Amino acid sequence: MRWLDWLPFGRVPEVAPEELAARLGRPDAPVVIDVRTTAEVARGTVPGARHVPVHELAARLDTLGLPEGCEVVAVCESAHRSIPAVRLLRERGFRAAQLAGGMSAWRRAGLPLARPEEPRRLSP
Repeated sequence: MRWLDWLPFGRVPEVAPEELAARLGRPDAPVVIDVRTTAEVARGTVPGARHVPVHELAARLDTLGLPEGCEVVAVCESAHRSIPAVRLLRERGFRAAQLAGGMSAWRRAGLPLARPEEPRRLSP
């Protein structure tokens, strides 16, 4: 990945919090990857989200067992760190988008949060 791809600026595809919430648990639900820090995830995340900090994503992507070309939604706090995550995922062939507005928007919408013991931290 080029260093410019890591800049948290620009536009990437997005999914609205309400749309993502409506799809959770359905057969067509995307894989949700929370790219925030462990401390941030401890305050709650999207139910069923996998936790892979953004700085580890490139190194661990091949070990995540994601189906080829699957749909992935990257989540951060305010939709900035998820931009480089989406770029990386799309570069690797995934149909990726970010959660519009990040977890801040998710909480403002009053959507359910998974508690700290519920997010799945993927082992390296």
